[in-house]
Amino acid sequence: MHRLIAFGEALVDMLSSRLGDAHEGPETFTPYAGGAPANVAVACARLGLPSQFLGMLGEDYFGDFLARELAAHGVDVSGVRRTREARTALAFVSRDADGERTFDFYRPPAADLLYRLDHLPAGIFGEPALLHLCSNSLTEPTIADTTLAMASMARRADCLVSVDANLRHNLWASGEAEISLVTRLLDSADLLKLSTDELNYLRAEHPEDDWLAERLAAGVKVIVITDGPGEARLRQRDTEMRLAPPPVQAVDTTAGGDAFIGGLLTRLAEHYHDDWHRDTALLEDALAFACRCGAHAVARPGAYSALPTRNDLD
Repeated sequence: MHRLIAFGEALVDMLSSRLGDAHEGPETFTPYAGGAPANVAVACARLGLPSQFLGMLGEDYFGDFLARELAAHGVDVSGVRRTREARTALAFVSRDADGERTFDFYRPPAADLLYRLDHLPAGIFGEPALLHLCSNSLTEPTIADTTLAMASMARRADCLVSVDANLRHNLWASGEAEISLVTRLLDSADLLKLSTDELNYLRAEHPEDDWLAERLAAGVKVIVITDGPGEARLRQRDTEMRLAPPPVQAVDTTAGGDAFIGGLLTRLAEHYHDDWHRDTALLEDALAFACRCGAHAVARPGAYSALPTRNDLD
């Protein structure tokens, strides 16, 4: 079985007590451990896949909280670095009546943006692994260079590189994700996951089929497109699979996409072989498992605590 390595931001989601337009009583915020790559590391660990998180946390209360939570869920944190140069990032999260979120980030500055290649553990890609990345580690030039270099290192070491677009426009100085830079990261992936909204933003005026074909021509082997409660699509050069996730009442969609990709990566890692991307039965099974994981997560509040275990799915 391959192990998972997730790199990027770990932050604290401060989840509002208010849901939708309800404003009775004072608004309070409950801290939940989060951050998309950290969520995926926890998702895989809770499903039984050996999982390691690489990133930088502040030497502060919230950094201690995140390191403790990651370890408590079975994630290897030996590659986590700590700094006094910046504090751990926070995200204040509001939800509408359907559990959809809006974010107010306290980043930058933040500790996760200070991770550099010389912080990598020695020999990190010396054994087969899956490396998972997101676009939120592209929002400043130096961390973007680190992220892109790490993807190249993993590809040279024959690791499977997974990228989730996971666009958060308000993390970018311009207020919008830089399409060319994000696309550069997407094209470094073997497995690419994005939502319908992200696809529409990134392709801009390009027809969808043409844009997807460009990513596949660049070397991406499998593209997965999610659409909330709608059908998930898996695209390759000559094939497309579609699968509707199980119907659930969404409470908090914070970890839904991360649970989905965590489930997908876990299933692929369990049955990995060199031609994984040509194994139709494996891809169908992995997509179905991912949909179950995502549906479980959105029916519960928070991030780590909402991610399913095997017993939850059984």
